[in-house]
Amino acid sequence: MSDPIRISRRAQGLPGYPLAEIPAIKRRLAAAGMDIIDLGAGDNDTPPPAVAVAAMTEALANPLLSKYGFQQGLPAYRQAIASWMQRRFGQTFDPATETLPLIGSKEGLSHLPLAFADAGDVVIVPEPGYQAYLGGALLAGATPHVVQLRPENDFLVDLETVPAEILAKTKLVILNYPNNPTAAIAPHDYLQKTVDICRAHGIVLAYDNAYCELTFDGYVAPSIFEFAGAREVAVEFFSLSKSYSMTGWRIGFAVGRPELIGALTRVKSYVDTGPWLAIQHAAAKVLDGSESIVPSVRDELQHRRDAAITALAEIGLHVQAPKAAMYIWVPLPPHLPSALFTRQVLEETGVVLLPGSGFGAGGEGFFRIALTMGAERITEGVRRIGTVLAAAGAAV
Repeated sequence: MSDPIRISRRAQGLPGYPLAEIPAIKRRLAAAGMDIIDLGAGDNDTPPPAVAVAAMTEALANPLLSKYGFQQGLPAYRQAIASWMQRRFGQTFDPATETLPLIGSKEGLSHLPLAFADAGDVVIVPEPGYQAYLGGALLAGATPHVVQLRPENDFLVDLETVPAEILAKTKLVILNYPNNPTAAIAPHDYLQKTVDICRAHGIVLAYDNAYCELTFDGYVAPSIFEFAGAREVAVEFFSLSKSYSMTGWRIGFAVGRPELIGALTRVKSYVDTGPWLAIQHAAAKVLDGSESIVPSVRDELQHRRDAAITALAEIGLHVQAPKAAMYIWVPLPPHLPSALFTRQVLEETGVVLLPGSGFGAGGEGFFRIALTMGAERITEGVRRIGTVLAAAGAAV
């Protein structure tokens, strides 16, 4: 027999993905007749904008939009990106050299370490956090340095607490505010301080701003480029998935100075040929009409948020209403492991949640509710969670 085939150490080092086993469990429970309330993945139930569907339909009839886009992509999409950045944040970017179409922001974020980190270099990642951050660092052969996000530090990555010897080796820091999964927002003085530290140490700052449009109670999320010096070090990532209910379309973009965007472009040239041009055509129309699309999405999510907070309080889980994102980060009683609890909730009640530990060990003690169904379904889902919580409390 020949030598056994082994997968690489990089692949072996990847943690389990938090959503991996849920679809099979859902199918089994649904086949058994259980009513499933999926509050797990951040995949909104509202339809994509009508303008996106109309533009996509139009694009399907144009054979030129079925050609390779390569990294240049559709010039109209790059122009729409630049125009949106100017309208939304007052920031000017050259469409040709300072914007980059992405196959969803996840793709760009996970490829970024390949552009800036070598073996032995450090990538600072938040935990709990989007698993693509950690995965991208590991696949690049870099060394992740995990910073835990906890309530006592307002769920912020404080670079001043990172040991000097680690900071000296750091090539990339990944931040995400409004945050997934905690829904935390970042104060302006914190963001300016973080930019200053990255500049002082020559660190690239990857700013994942996928939830910037999903804000409540008058809060307006900034761009990292609104802070002095950010142009030197930052690459900012955006997605049309959440704000425009276009998750499956896989379309996003990055912006930054030409040298940084150029490095990511070079990496991507070897791994993909860019998003489908037809989707870029539709995405350009969506960004051009963003101001008329987002308010209704935002209002609906705020209504769902309020319903979730009220329902959670009724089962004894008191959570401060988040000012942004599409998630509720719910603390559990200390005796309840998050993975065991959420699995029990799913098996016994059909409600899909994500355990805090699925976002890294730093997420233990919490579970995440995604505001991806209507208020009545969320309320019913939380009521079912309460039945399991009450039984768990009685068993202690």
